[in-house]
Formats: sequence, structure tokens, C-alpha cells
Amino acid sequence: MFINNDFVLIKKLCLQFIVFAVIAIGCSSSSSNKLTVNKLEDRLNEISSISNDKARQIAADSLWNTLRTKNQIPFRENKNVVFLYRGKADSVSWNGDFNSWSGNKSFKNEGTRVKGTDIWMLKTSFPEDARLDYKVVVDGNWMLDPHNPHQQWSGFGPNSELRMPKWEAEPLTNRITKVEKGVLGDDLEIESGHLSYTVQYRLYTPPNYQNLSDLPALYVLDGQEYLDNNLGALVIMLDNLIYLDEIEPIIVVFIDPRNPKDQDINRRANEFGINPDYADFMVYELIPEIESNYKASTNRENRALLGTSLGGLNTTYLGFKHPDIFGKLAIQAPAYWYKEKEIYSLVRGAQNPNLDIYMSVGTIGDNINDARRMKAEFEKLNLDFTYLEVNEGHSWGAWSAQTDDILIQFFKK
Repeated sequence: MFINNDFVLIKKLCLQFIVFAVIAIGCSSSSSNKLTVNKLEDRLNEISSISNDKARQIAADSLWNTLRTKNQIPFRENKNVVFLYRGKADSVSWNGDFNSWSGNKSFKNEGTRVKGTDIWMLKTSFPEDARLDYKVVVDGNWMLDPHNPHQQWSGFGPNSELRMPKWEAEPLTNRITKVEKGVLGDDLEIESGHLSYTVQYRLYTPPNYQNLSDLPALYVLDGQEYLDNNLGALVIMLDNLIYLDEIEPIIVVFIDPRNPKDQDINRRANEFGINPDYADFMVYELIPEIESNYKASTNRENRALLGTSLGGLNTTYLGFKHPDIFGKLAIQAPAYWYKEKEIYSLVRGAQNPNLDIYMSVGTIGDNINDARRMKAEFEKLNLDFTYLEVNEGHSWGAWSAQTDDILIQFFKK
């Protein structure tokens, strides 16, 4: 009886000693030395080597709680990243911009489980100023990272967001307090004879519109997404820049490619794919409608186009097909691969187009080869253009952060 009690007491004391020792090691590491990727791996190995199950779990809990409290999931240091997930699973992987959402098989996205724990990890590296969208895939189920508070919305909903140490957020995508707002009108419809269907759009007019005249006009493709504050946040940016006196007041036409009668039907693939009927709709129907009913300038230098991905392809097409109509082109992450032969041929054949161009692309999982190839064509034409590469993916997080530069380049006061 006494021997058994002594054995139990000794066992408890030993367990407490192991636990206190592990926690002490962890606390010492986190308080006296900054945690690095190498130290994180060492601590995970130390935890894995603890023979007592309960002590190992307590040590894992301690480390995990520290990482969560300090917002270190994923863990980032310089160019290094450790993606982390905790939970029972047979397989864990990570998909995102970095592997073209599983399309790029050369990126090793499979995680490994830390032996003796339910912690999964994947070590990799990205540029120090990168910002990337991703999801965790647990036993085949895609999900947001449950311990990463940062999210970036896409056209298909939210993704988790990896923010590398030197990435800086664009503050102007958040509304300035007490800023005077422009007016965003309700949905309007125009019946197109060239397209043989109705197109929907919304119009932004700047503050003090009633006292203004001859305003520049920006025509925005995929307007419903540039309008969304989770995506393009363009109205917020417009209000902020006008308030800060960075740009002159402008009119903005947000064109929606979805069927007004059934918004689950998106017609952008047809409209944006080198479609002469869409070009005619823009030039002979929509622009005259806007310039007849609103205080929009009729000078080509004051007409601008903005589009991303297929919208970037279409912006290029419309601008080079009608350089007499459009003077400014904002091309984000252009999907020139969709109509590769046609678009490069059109640009090469241009005769003194005299266009002011802003083109941007991400370096990670984006249309970078297309953009670089087009950049070379612009250079041959001696065009006045800005070209930007960012260490991001094909994401609204990148595009929304660039709209201040676009607006200032085109409409600087």
C-alpha cells in the first residue's frame, strides 16, 4: 500500500518536473532570444522527443499558444515561412498563389506531421515583401487557416493571407474619417443592339458634381468587383484621393458583365475575349450614353479604361483598337494567353497609338510572362507607360493596392 502510493507520488513528481522543464525551456527561448525558423524547428524537435505523452502535449500547447498570441501562424522570418496547422488528420497541404492553387505541381505543398503531436508544418520561402492568398487542405477539404486572422477576399470568397515581414499595406483602401463622399448611383441598364442584350452599370459622380463640368471619365470592366469593398474598394480610393486633393474629380462607370436577369451568368469570357461587338457597344452605345447624360469630357485624353485579368486583355484590345477614343489604359495582371495571337498582333500593328499606359503583374502565380512580353512590345512602340511587378499573386489584394497609383498617374491634380 505504502509502496504503491510512493510510486504514484514519484511518478507525479517526475511528470511535473518534465513539464516544468519543457515550459522553462520554451519560456527561456521566447523571452531571452527572438524566435527564428531554426529555433522553431529545434523546439518542435525537442517536443517530439519528449517520451511522456502528457508532457509532450503540454509542451506543444505552450508553443502553439505562444505562436497564436504573437500572430506567428504562419511563422515568418526574413524570406522563410513555416506554414502551421494543428489537428488530427491523415494529410495536410497548402494551396495558394504560390502553386497556382494546386496547378503548379513543382511546388512541394505537402506538410509533414511533427512526430508524436498533431502539429503539421511546411517550410518554404518567398520574397520578404510578398503577400499571397492561400488555403489549408486537410484530408482533401479546403479551408481558411483557423489561426491566421488575415484574410483577402476573391471573387469566390475569402482566402487566408500570408503577409511577409516587409510587405506594407496600402492605407488608402480604408476610408479616411470624415471624408466627403461622392455619389454611387443605382444599377442602370442599357439595351445594346451590338450585343443583342442588356448591360448593367453603375455611375460614380464626385463630391460637388453639380458645380463641375467637362470631367474625365474612367470606364471600369468587372465593375461590380472593383466596387466591392472586400475586393477593389475603388469608391473608397476615389473619395480618399479627391479629398486629399491628389486627383481631380472624375466620373467612373462601373460596367457589370453579369446578366442583369440572372447574375449567376457571367458573360465576361465572351465580352472580354477580343470581341468586336463589345468594342462597338463601348464606343457607339455606352460612351455616347454617358457623355449625353452626364458631365463627361468628350476628349480622348480624358477617357480611361481599367481592367484586370481578362479585363486587362480587353482593356488592351479596346485601347489599341480605338486609340482615337481612349487615351489612358490601366492593365492589371493581363490574361493575354486567352487570345495570345490576336492581342500581340494588334499591338504590333499599332501606328503611333499615343496611349498613356499603366500595367502591373504579380511575380508569383500570375500572368508575368504575358506581361513581360507585352512590355517589350510597348517599348518597341516607344509608348509612355508605367510597368510594375509586385511579389504577389493573381489577387485583389494586389490590384486594390495599386489603384491609387493608377488614378494619380491618369488624373493627378
